[in-house]
Amino acid sequence: MSFLSVLFTDPAEQAAAAAQDEPAYFTDLNLDQAVASLTAGREEYGLQPLFHTRLWNPETIAYRHEVFQDLEDETLSEGVAEFAAGMRDVRRQMAQADKLRHRYQKESWFLGAAETYCQAVSGLVQFMEEAEPRSRGLRSVRDYAADYLRSDRFEQLLADVRRVQDGLREVRYCMAIGGGKVTVTRYADESDYGAEVLAAFEKFKQAEAKSYLLAYKNFVDMNHVEEAVLDRVALLFPEPFAALDDFCARHRHHRDRTVEAFDREVQFYLAYLEFTRRPRSAGLSLCYPQVSDRSKQLLGREVFDLALADKLVAEGTPVVPNDFHLDGPERVLVVSGPNQGGKTTFARTFGQLHHLAALGCPVPGTEARLFLCDQIFTHFERGENLKDLSGKLQDDLVRVHDILQRATASSVVIMNEVFTSTTLDDAVVLGTRVLEKIIDLGLLCVCVSFVDELSRLGPSTVSMTSTIVPDDPTMRTFRVVRRPADGLSYAMAIAEKYGLTHDRLLERISSRADGRIGS
Repeated sequence: MSFLSVLFTDPAEQAAAAAQDEPAYFTDLNLDQAVASLTAGREEYGLQPLFHTRLWNPETIAYRHEVFQDLEDETLSEGVAEFAAGMRDVRRQMAQADKLRHRYQKESWFLGAAETYCQAVSGLVQFMEEAEPRSRGLRSVRDYAADYLRSDRFEQLLADVRRVQDGLREVRYCMAIGGGKVTVTRYADESDYGAEVLAAFEKFKQAEAKSYLLAYKNFVDMNHVEEAVLDRVALLFPEPFAALDDFCARHRHHRDRTVEAFDREVQFYLAYLEFTRRPRSAGLSLCYPQVSDRSKQLLGREVFDLALADKLVAEGTPVVPNDFHLDGPERVLVVSGPNQGGKTTFARTFGQLHHLAALGCPVPGTEARLFLCDQIFTHFERGENLKDLSGKLQDDLVRVHDILQRATASSVVIMNEVFTSTTLDDAVVLGTRVLEKIIDLGLLCVCVSFVDELSRLGPSTVSMTSTIVPDDPTMRTFRVVRRPADGLSYAMAIAEKYGLTHDRLLERISSRADGRIGS
């Protein structure tokens, strides 16, 4: 019974994930939105730290890939989901027991929770043995659960549940209500007059009559009369209630910690697979990336922003995927082109891919080869803070300096429209200095910029540009392709489309002025 975790192969990684806060780059990459969506309805499991914590061991990533591939089988995933539903019922029953006042009622709910737990574990073992999982993680679960099911501890728990329940089922009692009091006695084979009356009138029945019975809400809590009745029943039948007391005392901590850990950890897989079902249903692909902690030769085919795709597919809007690759000495993708053309989305996609790959999750795309980085840094444009008198340029410089101070050769940096608040000449100088430092450190980087010169700094930089519909410069394709920057923003085409050119504005101003004079 050496099973450790269905998520981790290294205890140190498991410990690191116990209290991982949301990474600073999550908001910039819209990963906070994705995690909020995929964990919705699963709050009880506390899954957020698991989706915050990147792995550093490629072997653990391969371990998770195997489990994901197993759970893509609907039969296996449905069996695991059924086990999880049983464990949720256990927690619900235990929580209800804690809320109740009366001792025997609390103990009855506790006994029910223990029975549900035994059923869930037995069901887990049965379907795991039938499903024959191939992953190391789920095979470990199967072997551990089978050993646990045969253990003295579990067998005793199951035997005690059945024995106590059998004893309580034998309890039969009568209540006599009258004269302002309730008398509780043992059942002594008295006749059931209600059944006799129904039987006598059965022969006169011609058709189903409309029921005028009033349905009362069945409250879990007992009132003082019901509690008094239960106390007297316990006095009449001391043996089964003593057995109930003894059961609750001896099995107070009956749930196995490893079984409970599996119940939580497997939700990581189920939540992600459920979240990605929507983009897959729209024809988008997810793949298991090749992940290396050494090679920086990157590749992405038909990749897309997972958080954005979730929204677009729900709206019925097409998702436009993109490709990229970095070969040889190439380390920096400089993305330019017209505004609203998908540049920022491409940058987010690059960051999302590296985070999701480091979680051991399938990533958006048909093929991916990614780097297992130690840190991800982002610099996205922020609105100016009126309370901060230092200015936007200084804020940009401070933030970029902090990134360069903390980054290592194994880090990934994503910068979106940096130094936009200064002149073009200054942006060229500052942008060049920053990218030269990034290149010297050997960082992988995506830099979205209006400064075309940054794409021509040497063999380490690659130019990518967003594209337009050839026949209509105002329309964006949202495709970002590998080609030299052309310096075109197509702002004039947009200005013409909306009547905002210099000549058109003068015409509109003149016509309004003439109208006022004529009036």
